[in-house]
Amino acid sequence: MPVSRIIRSFLALLLSAWLGAVPSVHAAPGNDKTDPTAPENPGRILFILASSKVHGRSTIPASISFGEVVNAWDTFQAAGYPVDFVSPDGGEVPILDTYVGKEMEPRLKDDRIMNGLRNTATPAQVDPARYRAVYYVGGSNAMYGVPEHPVLQKIAMHVYERNGGVISAVCHGTAGIVHLTLASGQALVAGRRITGYPEEHEKQDAPYFKQLPFLMRKTVEARGGFFHAVDGQQPYVEVDGRVVTGQNYASATQVAQAVVELLAGRTAQPPRRDPKTA
Repeated sequence: MPVSRIIRSFLALLLSAWLGAVPSVHAAPGNDKTDPTAPENPGRILFILASSKVHGRSTIPASISFGEVVNAWDTFQAAGYPVDFVSPDGGEVPILDTYVGKEMEPRLKDDRIMNGLRNTATPAQVDPARYRAVYYVGGSNAMYGVPEHPVLQKIAMHVYERNGGVISAVCHGTAGIVHLTLASGQALVAGRRITGYPEEHEKQDAPYFKQLPFLMRKTVEARGGFFHAVDGQQPYVEVDGRVVTGQNYASATQVAQAVVELLAGRTAQPPRRDPKTA
């Protein structure tokens, strides 16, 4: 064999090995049983979580909402959508015991979810072309580090504008969408019905409240959105085009169900609304 052919073969092997070593985002073990590039694969869902362990610059502990992860994850998995996790810092995200209800405790041993939450990707590792929807997870730390993160913003808007995908959020996770801007320069929430955890439901005399970088309702309305919420802890979801938001923890499953319906080409049904709410 000519020396030149040997050299070319050797260089090709080196290139293949290098390409195989390039890092990419993978779903937690057990999530991805199909080729994500195959035509029959429905695409992936990206869960966006916060990394902060405290409120603002305080020492007050903060956490993701574990149940908001689990309930949505179960819904997406049942519909055949693999799930990936990303956070501003990557790696493990905080889960406080107070954010894990009794019914959710067994799921702390579910490696399909926990491996993902212990090893979230950094924003730089995410290829937004792979996703059909993003889901902003709530919890007390969702107000910090996510809403203003420029790469997370670009990922979400790529999914929405270039992939024709869905942007969804639940509870404090709605904070992640309030600063999103369309290519036109208009705020994503402008002219849309939005819900999330409003400031009137916060404990405004508690120390953590002083750390909040902005107020949910006030900020959505300042961006031209129409913020709606109901009293109590019942599920409440707003579906406006390809933007889906849920008010509270109890709404996580319904938010995920609405996303699945939209991705399937069905019109997601908005909730019955109490005319007394605003």
